[in-house]
Amino acid sequence: MFNHDLGIKVRLGRDPYLLAWGLRFLRQCTPARKRANTLPKLRLAFYSRDSINALSEETGIAYDDRRKGILYLSRSRESLDAAARNYGFLADHGLPIEIVDPERMAELDPGLAAARRHFAGAVYSPTDQTGDSRLFTTRLAAYAGERLGVDFRYGTMVEGLDIEADRVRAVRTDAGLFSADSIVLAMGPESGLLGRRHGLDLPIYPVKGYAATIPLEDESRGPTMGGADEDRYVAYSRLGNRLRLSCTAEFTGFDRSFGPKNFAAMFRTAHELFPGAFDEAKAELWAGLRPMMPRSVPVIGRARYSNLYLDTGHGHLGWTLAAGSGRLLADLIAGRAPEIDTDGLLYRN
Repeated sequence: MFNHDLGIKVRLGRDPYLLAWGLRFLRQCTPARKRANTLPKLRLAFYSRDSINALSEETGIAYDDRRKGILYLSRSRESLDAAARNYGFLADHGLPIEIVDPERMAELDPGLAAARRHFAGAVYSPTDQTGDSRLFTTRLAAYAGERLGVDFRYGTMVEGLDIEADRVRAVRTDAGLFSADSIVLAMGPESGLLGRRHGLDLPIYPVKGYAATIPLEDESRGPTMGGADEDRYVAYSRLGNRLRLSCTAEFTGFDRSFGPKNFAAMFRTAHELFPGAFDEAKAELWAGLRPMMPRSVPVIGRARYSNLYLDTGHGHLGWTLAAGSGRLLADLIAGRAPEIDTDGLLYRN
C-alpha cells in the first residue's frame, strides 16, 4: 500500500463496495483456502492450454505464441526459497518445474545474460506458453464472423435484462432488445454491476493493470521466452519482434485513466532486465480492469435464470483460462458432459 515502486496499490476512498469485497477477500487469505482455490484454477489452466492449442491448429490462427516455458525470477535467496515452496505445491499437482541458478537462467533465455547478476535464481516452468491475447481475439473474431456466421455488435451498450418468469426474455441495449435461447454474462468487471441488479451474487471488483507493447530495437538483447520479475511484480512476453510488459494491481474503482508516471517503475525494471533492447518512447501504453473475485477463481455455469450463464471473474488469469472456460461453458449450454472436472468452478448463488 505504501511502496509505490511495487505493483500493488490501494487507493483508499469512500468505496463501501471495496471494503465489503476486501473483507470477503481476507477470508480467503489462509493456507487452506489458498490451496483450495489454486487447484481448480490449475486444472482449468491445463485444460485451457490444451484447448487454445487445439483451437489454433483447427483455425490456423497465428498470435505470436511461444511454447518455450516461462521463468519466474527471484532477486534474493529468501524469495527464491518462497517461490520454490509455492511452485512446489503446483508441481505436486502436475505442473513440471525446475529451480535454476542465474547461469542456467541465462542458458534458457540468453536475453537475461546481462541481468543475471541481479537474481538469486528462478523457477522454470517448461510447459507454460505466451502469446498476444489481443491478436488472438481479433483474429478469432474475424474467423467466427467470416466462417461461422457470428454477428458482432460493437459499440452497443448493454442496459439490462428483460426477465419473464424464470427466463431472460431478452437483453436490453441502446440498440433495442436482443433475444436468444441462451444468454452469457461475460462483461468483465461490469458483470457484478449488472448481476446485482438481477439478484446475482457476483462480488467482482475491478483491479486496474497496465501494459506496454514496445518494438525491439535490438532483438538479440530482448527475451526469447516469457517471464516475470516476482519481486517487482513485472511480467514480460516476447511477441514476435515486440516486447510486452505488464504490471500493477491497482484498487481504484472503475477508473481506467493512465499516464506516463504509471509506467515508470515498469520501464526501470525492464531496462534492468534487457538493457539496450528497446526505446520506451516508442511504447504503446494501455490500462484495463481485471474482474477479480475474492477467491480469485472465475465463475462459470448457469446462474439464477434457466437460460442465463456466466463466464466471468477471471481476474489476472483471463488470458490463461479463456479458452478452457469457453469450451467448458459451451459444453454446459449444449447439454454435453464437460471434459474437465468442474469441482470448484461452477457458479453457486
